[in-house]
Order: sequence, then structure tokens, then C-alpha cells
Amino acid sequence: MRNKWWKNAVVYQIYPKSFQDSNGDGFGDLPGVISRLDYLKMLGIDVIWMSPVFDSPQDDNGYDVRDYRKIYEKFGTNEDMERLIAEAHERGIKVVLDLVVNHTSDEHAWFVESRKSKDNPYSDFYIWKDPKEDKGLPNNWGSNFCGSAWEYCEERDQYYLHFYGKRQPDLNWENPNMRQGVYDLMNFWMEKGADGWRMDVIASISKDQDFPDYPEEPGREYYTGKYHSNGPRLHEFIQEMNREVMAKYDCMTVGEAPGSTPEVAGLFTAPERNELDMIFTFEHMNIDRIPGSVNRKWALKPFDLVELKRVMSDWQTKLYGKGWNALYFENHDQPRVISRWGNDREYREVCAKAYATVLHGMQGTPYIYQGEEIGMTNVHFDLADYEDIEVRNAYQELVVKGKTISEEEFLKAVWNKSRDNARTPMQWDDTEQAGFTVGTPWFKLNDRYREINVKRALADPDSVFYYYRKLIRLRHEEPLLTEGEYVLVLEQDPHIFAYLRRSESETWLVAANLSEERLPADTLAQYAGERPEFLISNYGRGEMNGELRPYEAFIARVR
Repeated sequence: MRNKWWKNAVVYQIYPKSFQDSNGDGFGDLPGVISRLDYLKMLGIDVIWMSPVFDSPQDDNGYDVRDYRKIYEKFGTNEDMERLIAEAHERGIKVVLDLVVNHTSDEHAWFVESRKSKDNPYSDFYIWKDPKEDKGLPNNWGSNFCGSAWEYCEERDQYYLHFYGKRQPDLNWENPNMRQGVYDLMNFWMEKGADGWRMDVIASISKDQDFPDYPEEPGREYYTGKYHSNGPRLHEFIQEMNREVMAKYDCMTVGEAPGSTPEVAGLFTAPERNELDMIFTFEHMNIDRIPGSVNRKWALKPFDLVELKRVMSDWQTKLYGKGWNALYFENHDQPRVISRWGNDREYREVCAKAYATVLHGMQGTPYIYQGEEIGMTNVHFDLADYEDIEVRNAYQELVVKGKTISEEEFLKAVWNKSRDNARTPMQWDDTEQAGFTVGTPWFKLNDRYREINVKRALADPDSVFYYYRKLIRLRHEEPLLTEGEYVLVLEQDPHIFAYLRRSESETWLVAANLSEERLPADTLAQYAGERPEFLISNYGRGEMNGELRPYEAFIARVR
């Protein structure tokens, strides 16, 4: 029986390219991560999740793997990875690696062979289809990075499928030899001490073998949707992976599962099904986009707290006692939450603490993304300064070619939603290049680094950093956070996110005013009891004094 240590653990995600450069080349690396392990130990986290570190042409920042058994040279060597694992373990910190096996790089040895002919041993390690008449596309499936999901290959006179960039061909999970190759590479790193896997877009690995077209809509050429995830053999493949790899180790697994509902999450995470420990939902990340728009994530709509509460509470209640939640507001694919849904200027610190309170009070395993613990913010760069393939492709497809969104509106959406908001270098201090590198950084720094940095946070006992440390300590010390029931209150309140966590012996109230308004606290009073014991509060000593100040948040024991 595997130990469920991850249930009261807190995970810290590192985007290695932007975390810490050790050799002055402007590119974060593994020795840089090792040099910051004591900082992470001080924060109190239990697990590091490393974004992809394997050998890659870096067409999509490492999510295009060329060799799974080799560390990308700018990050270091395999020996550096083994030293990082060993040094983390010495500090009581586990290391989870990023598994990208929906697709590989087009430079991976399997694809190099596969594209040569239709009858070599690797020919169907990928998904190949004959053209329709006149070299037409096999179907109308779209790439998540815009355009068609099919790319023509002259050598085979066929198209290959790519749900992401055209240099990221999708693997054919119907092929048992390919699957065994994946399990072998996983076992390779598990034997070197890795403590588990975060599985990139794992819900997409099974494809409907009929490859049906999506129903057509006026003004749209390519489509993404139900055929892009949760295919017919998905759970069979993951159960096989569990038997071949995970069941042999005391490890942690989390799947990235776009398109999943709480009901689908139950299939992934119910312990008796022997699949994954938890999955990331995207549902709460989509509340500020206009559903069905041809402009996809760049079609913004105003933040709706009632909708955020509905979605997050749905996942809390429907998985309770059945599966397990992965809790996050930020990661390498998401912008900074305080810039996206809060106030990153006048109320930056209390706002950061308020969102942290809401998240860390829930049942599940909380994930902190690098810089979140010091309240890092989005950036407002010129379009030419963005590095991300997603931004560049969307600009060409939607602004230049389709003209479905103006350049001005697109830039506003990029400032709000771009993945690059999370990928600017980590802000360690107020020296030149923010202590990230002594060279020229691979990507522009956030221009607020002199104000927002680790050195300043550590010097201020009331900083966002120390607030996160308290939240992490609560997670470790209080079983209620791991096991207690979740009950949403004030469901329709447009400004307050409040819920109870309950066990047989006690009840806690978690509450946050996620607005810039001063609000009467009487709506909360009925849940607070006569003498609430404040366990943590972002305005100093907690008290129910008649009003909730802007972004005021607390956790209180009320019974």
C-alpha cells in the first residue's frame, strides 16, 4: 500500500529557466536550484515540481523533448539532476519531474525514424493519416496553439497530428511498444530517486480512432474541444502506467487534465482505480474568458467571484471522500493571480495573502508557483518582447490573418493572460538583474523587481513570504485542513469568498473579501461564533470588528 504523504504536503513549482542562473549565461540551471534549496526549506514546502528539464530544442520551453534520459545542456548534466535530488532529500524535500508524453519534439529519435517511411519499427509511434483528395487535411482538428493540428510530411506523403506546435508531434498511445518506451524512461528516473511525476496534458493521450470532424461553425476553420481530451482508452493507459511504474514506488502523481469535470476527476483519482493521486482542473482558470469565442483565451470577460466560488466549491464537494484535489491559482501556464483577478498596486500584499488564504484553506494539495510567495506581478511588455510560441502564433492567426481581434485588444489580453507573465526571472534582490544572473537574462525582468524581491520579503516579518510560511505550517499541523468537510457559505455574495471546514470536533471559518470595498462583516458573524480564535489573518491580529477591509482575509476556529 503506497503511503499518501502528499495529502498534507505543499508543492513548490520551479520553472528552471527562470529560477536561478549559476554560471552567468542568463539561463537558469540545476546548480542554481541547488543553491536555493535552503530558501525553500525555510519556506517550509515539502515537494519541488520541476518543469521540464530534459534535452530539448526549446521550441516550447522544454515541452518538446528530444531525449528523456538526458538533461538539457543549459540546465546542467544528469549528475547535476542526481545531486539536486540527493540535496533536496537531505533537507526533507521531495522532487517531482515533469512528464511530457502526449507528444515529443520532432527531433526525438523516434520521430526522426518514424517520418522516414511507413514500414520501419517506429512508423506508428506517432499518428499519421493520408491526405484527403487534393492534399486535403485529414480532419478539422485544431492545434491548441492556433492553426491546424495536422502537418504535412513529404517523406511519407502523409500528415502527422500535433495538438500543440508543429514541432511537437503527438505520440500514438495505441502502440504497445511506444507505451513500453514511456514506462522505461519513467523507471529510469524513478531509479535515480525521483519522487513522482506531474504529467503534462495526460488527458489527451488517447485519441478517438475514427478521427471525426467537429461540427462546423461560420467563420471558423479549425476546432478544439471534446476530441482533444478524455479519449476512449485514456483510463486503460493510465492504469497500465500505474502497474508498470507508479505502483512500484512510494511516489506522487498529478495529471494535467484540460476538459475534465469533477466527475471525470473521480475516475482519475479514486484510490480503488489505481490511476493518479490528483489532477489539475482548468475550469476555474476559464472563468474570465468568453466561452466559444474564436479568439479563445484572449477573449476576456470580467472576473466573476460568484462563478469562481461555484467552480472551486463544486470540485471540493464532489471529490470529497472519493478523490483528491490539486489546488492552484498560478503556474507556468497561468498569469499572476493578483494582477489577473485582484489589485497588484495599492493592495498588492494583502491581495496576495487573501488569495493564498482562500486556496490553502481548502482540501487538497496546494501548489505554489515560484514568486507567488513574494507577490510577484504580471508584466506589460511590448508585443515584440514576448517569447512564448502561444502568443506569437495567436498574434499571427487572430490579429494579422483572421482580424478577429484588434492589436490593442490582443495586447491587453496578453498583459492579463499570457503565460510569459509567470516566466519572467525570479526576483531575488534589488541588484541589477534581480540576483537571477550576473549575465544578460534570457527574458526581460519584471520592472518592479527593486520593490518586489526575496531579500526585501525576508527582511519584513509581515511579508507575503512569512504569511505563506504560516499557511504551510497550518497544513502540516492541523489535520482538519487535510480531512475536514468543506461547506461554502454566502454563495451569491459578489465580494466575499467564505467557507467552513468541519470535523466532528471542530469548525473553521475561512473568509476573504476579494474586493477593494469596505464591507460590513455582519453577514459573516452568523458563522463566526461568539469568540472566534484567529489562526491567521492578513491584517495583523484578526478580529471581527464590524467591517471587512479591502482584501481582508482570515482563518478562524469557531467551534
